[in-house]
Amino acid sequence: MKKLLTISIIIPVYNEQGYLATCLDAIAKQTIKPLEVIVVDNNSTDKTVRIAKGYKFVRVVKEPKQGVLYARNRGFDVAKGDIIARIDADTLLPLYWLHTLREFFDAPDVAAVTGPVSYYDMPLPWFNFWLDHPLRKLLNVLAPDCPFLFGSNMAIRRQAWQDIKPKLCQRRNIHEDLDLAIHLHRQGKKIIYSKWLHVGASARRYDDKWPDFLHYGQMFRRSYRQHGIRSAAPRLVTSYYTLGYLVTWPARLMYDPAKNKRSIRHGLFGERKVARKNPMSS
Repeated sequence: MKKLLTISIIIPVYNEQGYLATCLDAIAKQTIKPLEVIVVDNNSTDKTVRIAKGYKFVRVVKEPKQGVLYARNRGFDVAKGDIIARIDADTLLPLYWLHTLREFFDAPDVAAVTGPVSYYDMPLPWFNFWLDHPLRKLLNVLAPDCPFLFGSNMAIRRQAWQDIKPKLCQRRNIHEDLDLAIHLHRQGKKIIYSKWLHVGASARRYDDKWPDFLHYGQMFRRSYRQHGIRSAAPRLVTSYYTLGYLVTWPARLMYDPAKNKRSIRHGLFGERKVARKNPMSS
């Protein structure tokens, strides 16, 4: 009988009390169970750790060095599963996500897998999925020299992680998930992108102030330039998401996710949204 691959889920967290419980509830409903769920606390000062410890299937580990790069590394290093899945605290996994993930890794040459998102706290999440997915697919098909993994929705074979870790960059001004993908690709390890590995995610990145969002977007291009990749594809992606900000920011401001409807009153008088912290900032 074929041995079933085991899966560890890693969730780096920093002050995620507003999202983590919903994320963990979705994991609890999966059609197959992970070997372990590891929440990596990166110096949270709110109720995040208390929430995580309220779930019997969760193990909390501490990473004192600030930054998602270090929290990710800590989680990946202590993971015991054959597959290391990486999501964020605002990721919502569909029921069959783990089942779908394991099927991809049944192919022994696959080192890592990633997929698209739909934004559940925006109007028409399935419509915005069809805005997110085509761009990622285009990048995957037309720019093979620009490999990528999406930190909110990805997994890597544990052996591949152990092989590649010593080669990874330790810079704060690039995206750690892109750096991981580039090094895997250059070592000849296969990365798969599939729309079937879809998750829900928050659109809170679009709550950033314009200079912060622009800085975050430029990190995408910088991640490739750091490795000598000067394709037009990163510029296209950065331009696409910059345009998306100009459309999405006012839509986010005037949308009440609690009532799932547009609301001018919410935009004018509602609680101000807290933008997501740049995951590579100190």
